[in-house]
Amino acid sequence: MERTCSAEAGWTGGINGSGTITTDSRTLTNVGFQSGLKYAEATGTNPEELVAAAVASSFTLALADRLAKDGHEAELIRTLAHLELVRESGGWGISSASLEVSGRVADLPETEFRRHAEAARRDCAISQLLKIEPTLSFGAG
Repeated sequence: MERTCSAEAGWTGGINGSGTITTDSRTLTNVGFQSGLKYAEATGTNPEELVAAAVASSFTLALADRLAKDGHEAELIRTLAHLELVRESGGWGISSASLEVSGRVADLPETEFRRHAEAARRDCAISQLLKIEPTLSFGAG
């Protein structure tokens, strides 16, 4: 099965300008974004934050899918993604990524939850696209 997802971004001005992003689903419609360089003083989001959100949600879905295929339905999965950005000669790059996951799954031992999470980390489509392998830590479920 194939699926195409798309989004549109518009930008006005130089690096200190501003932009809007709209997704096909219209979940994001003309949402403002700024350069990551001026994020601290800006409203809206920035591309790097959107990538972190994509990594967190893609991993969470991969974990839910793995659990479901093993006959378990998660009551809750919560994932926090961090991307570390570094300035390189050609611009900004992602130097590392980390995920902190916690969850509640009835009648599933913690060791099994961790096993599924480790496998989901490798299955995460966004991490594969970015060619990063996030580190994984576990929070209180």
